[in-house]
Amino acid sequence: MPRPSAALIRSVPLFADLDDRTVERLAGEFIERHFDAGTAIATEGVDGLNFFVVASGEATVSVGGEQVGTLGPGDSFGEVALVDKSARSATVVATMPLVAYALPVWSFRPFVEQRPELAWKLLETLAERLRAAESR
Repeated sequence: MPRPSAALIRSVPLFADLDDRTVERLAGEFIERHFDAGTAIATEGVDGLNFFVVASGEATVSVGGEQVGTLGPGDSFGEVALVDKSARSATVVATMPLVAYALPVWSFRPFVEQRPELAWKLLETLAERLRAAESR
């Protein structure tokens, strides 16, 4: 099964400082996913089980039906739903064929729990997303 490159994993700020061995281990946990244009990758209000890193393609992000951003190669999303085990806070729709790597909650959670430094980075990421959402 194809695995994401170390460079792609390190493009995610949460994983940027991981050593080579840890990146290789983490790469083995990701699942390659392909989405056609127009396909919803995540749907606001629906439970989320995966964290995604975009490898190629592009997607729009909307909240309450209003577009709030776009995602492209190296961008990631889905960590909020994994942390609180609740519904997605936004809808992400592929605008062209998109390849992403998904990290399921059952792999993501233990990985972060074993690395307290990642837990702090995750908190910073969530705080940034909250501030961005509040500024809209």
